[in-house]
Amino acid sequence: MSEPSPYHPPVKRSVQIAGHKTSISLEPLFWTMLRDAAEAEGVPINAIVARIDAERIKSPTPPGLASAIRVWLVSQ
Repeated sequence: MSEPSPYHPPVKRSVQIAGHKTSISLEPLFWTMLRDAAEAEGVPINAIVARIDAERIKSPTPPGLASAIRVWLVSQ
């Protein structure tokens, strides 16, 4: 099966952070990158998202979670 177009609209998925479910909308390309990062570290996607969330809330002006995930992914 081929990958969706990189210009596909965002897809909303639920993740769990610190025992709480939240929805995140990311383009399929970013979901793929997030899955690949989790697989490379041998941890669930939720663990990566929780780490990104913890880092972003330390910022003086925290971005939204989806934005923080995108920035984290392209910074890797």
